[in-house]
Amino acid sequence: MKIDGRSIPGFLKRPDPAARAVLFYGPDSGLVRERAETVARTVVEDLADPFRVADLSPETLKDDPARLSDEAAAISMMGGRRLVRVRGAGNETAAALRNLLDDPKGDGLVVIEAGELDGKSALRKLCEGADNAAAIACYRDEGADLARTIADSLAANGISADPDTLEWLAMRLGGDRAITRSEIEKLSLYVGKAKRARVEDCEAVIGDSADIDLDDLTRATAGGDFAALDRAFARLASEGDSPIMVLRAIARHFQRLQLAQGAMSQGLDADAAMMRLRPPVFWKEKAPFKSQLARWPLARLSLALERLLEAEIQCKSTGMPAELVTHRCLMGLAQMASQSARR
Repeated sequence: MKIDGRSIPGFLKRPDPAARAVLFYGPDSGLVRERAETVARTVVEDLADPFRVADLSPETLKDDPARLSDEAAAISMMGGRRLVRVRGAGNETAAALRNLLDDPKGDGLVVIEAGELDGKSALRKLCEGADNAAAIACYRDEGADLARTIADSLAANGISADPDTLEWLAMRLGGDRAITRSEIEKLSLYVGKAKRARVEDCEAVIGDSADIDLDDLTRATAGGDFAALDRAFARLASEGDSPIMVLRAIARHFQRLQLAQGAMSQGLDADAAMMRLRPPVFWKEKAPFKSQLARWPLARLSLALERLLEAEIQCKSTGMPAELVTHRCLMGLAQMASQSARR
């Protein structure tokens, strides 16, 4: 069975009794882990209990597929339902799981954690199609879901925040649920007795993250600032950030510029066009974003997006150093912005 987004909260609190196995998969490894542990604790509160919890690796199940059914059917010496955990799973786990689902014994629950699985994945298709299994996708928090996660995490730590602070956090967190919660806990400790987080507090605690460098790089590229571009790119390269990730982040910014220019072509002024974006442009970024809109008409934005896509293809297919390809592309875009400003 496939659990849709609206049904996930209820399922996590009270899993369907028919489900003998639950698969959690997706790009947000922190959310995969958080949800898997939530369901696991509906069976065993102490996940380190050696009598009721069995941890099996995908490699073990590949070599011995029957092991999964044996562990799920085992009777605990101390009583209570058994829990079997499989972490880092992939399609190699499908055969062992099929054995269990076809002939389930005992009442043990199998909780499986996996990374991204496409629609053709044998493991995902098995769990989505079986009446006695469930599959739950774990995508990165965005939009309202991200804002809710941030607000709930702050509230759990007894911290409040104004809308500008929440917006600042939403623009920089969300890639991984565990990291988001960790950053909020760090911010809460920093705020301490003040019990109210400000943008300045966030910048002090979270301001050294790669997202800030990426913001600097995006601003420099779209604004034609070559020196700032070089500095930000060097910092990101030293931190091991993927060049393709950088290209895609820059492309998302240019797409936002394109959306704003589209709104302006319909008669809105720059301020109204920026407010229409979701999320809206952060107040500290409004001046540089507005300046970029003046440099980047729609035709030039389309060309910029084409160049970013070409650079990503080159990174993947030509064998050229990806950092060199990315840096050359961004310098070319900065040159376009600089030339536009001189006209």
